[in-house]
Amino acid sequence: MREAVEKIVRSLVGEPDAVEVTEFEDGKTVRIEVRVADSDMGRVIGREGRTVKAIRSILFAAGQKHGKRFHLDLVED
Repeated sequence: MREAVEKIVRSLVGEPDAVEVTEFEDGKTVRIEVRVADSDMGRVIGREGRTVKAIRSILFAAGQKHGKRFHLDLVED
């Protein structure tokens, strides 16, 4: 799943080299952290959070199929 999220986020941002995606698995729960450049944070969040909500919906559907629960966190440094 990490690769899929990374591909989606890299296609959205203006600085794809600054994208970092890490995945932490704890049993059935998988936490995915995404770091992007400060100037690209708005692009990933989207208007009223629609873009990040759409990515989370994709992860929810994939989690149903694989029997896992995915959490997407956007991390600011």
